[in-house]
Amino acid sequence: MRRGMDKKSLEILLQRCATYPEPSLALEQYPTPADLAAEIIYHAYLRGDVAGKRVYDLGCGPGIFAIGCAIMGAKEVKGFDVDKKALALARRNAEKLGLRNIAFIEMDVKDIRGECDTVFQNPPFGVHRPGADREFLKKALEVGKVVYTIHKAETGGFVRKYIKDLGGIVTDVTQRDMVLPRLHEFHRKEKKRVRVYVYRVEKE
Repeated sequence: MRRGMDKKSLEILLQRCATYPEPSLALEQYPTPADLAAEIIYHAYLRGDVAGKRVYDLGCGPGIFAIGCAIMGAKEVKGFDVDKKALALARRNAEKLGLRNIAFIEMDVKDIRGECDTVFQNPPFGVHRPGADREFLKKALEVGKVVYTIHKAETGGFVRKYIKDLGGIVTDVTQRDMVLPRLHEFHRKEKKRVRVYVYRVEKE
């Protein structure tokens, strides 16, 4: 589509993407807000990590990172998820925006092979599945040269150490508030604000 689109225009397009109607608690599925996704993708675009690049979206869910990167001129985009319903939703979202250069693939993160220029991911925080965040970080640095990844701010010390242990270098960290809608019956508030860090990581 249009390379060089401004951040606000990208956000408006991403707001058209449908999200999980029935998110899985076991998979810790929660949507990446369109404004946050647009901000991360646009920053990556300005850093030269999107246009003309091979991009992987790990645990892609409804496909917001994959779709945003395709809009911003990525050469090849692959979204991976273990959830068939999420992948079907991602494909519908891409079709809605007229995108053809994205492959959505059903696969557990540990089974992903190949290599790419840039990985985007909003991995499980590891609250309901301890260690899930580590699994995603390990795979991201295995297949990607540059990684953009979102984690709860309170785990910042652990995430930085784990990235270093994996041979990665944190080049940028941005603190943001992620606003999550009420996803499950036990959630008491209609919206929840979660403080997160967005990391840009390069292989050492």
